[in-house]
Amino acid sequence: MDMQGAADHADGILDAVLKEIKPEVQWAHGPTSTGSCDVSRMRVVMTVVSEERRGSFLGVVDRFWRKSGYRIKAVNKDVDVPAIYAQTKDGFGVSLSIGGKGQAFFEVDSPCVKESEVAESTTPPNGPAYEGVYPLPRPNVRSDFWSAGAP
Repeated sequence: MDMQGAADHADGILDAVLKEIKPEVQWAHGPTSTGSCDVSRMRVVMTVVSEERRGSFLGVVDRFWRKSGYRIKAVNKDVDVPAIYAQTKDGFGVSLSIGGKGQAFFEVDSPCVKESEVAESTTPPNGPAYEGVYPLPRPNVRSDFWSAGAP
């Protein structure tokens, strides 16, 4: 597998987990980064995930990753910035972290693969693309469920 193949595989991992979240959250692409033999893809959730709903949000992702055969490597139970770190059977690192204002970040890091050029993801975001905008804005989409102030 080369770096483009790894990036495409990372996109598939990200697509799968985001499809599992119901009700749907709006997301945009974060930066793609490359090392000497690895690549990482990021998706940034633009839907506000309230403090009261963060546990449910992480629980959905945790259960899906376990069901998919991923090994959970660590869980950060910090109230303000919780996170889950896992690894796929083929060595890709996956993480979900909650940042400021309840913004969720999904990231997939490849193992070392054959060096190659890496194109931007072809998966269209389900909201604004924010092309050329970095850093992305804080979450700005309200959800009756994910943004609710009650558990």
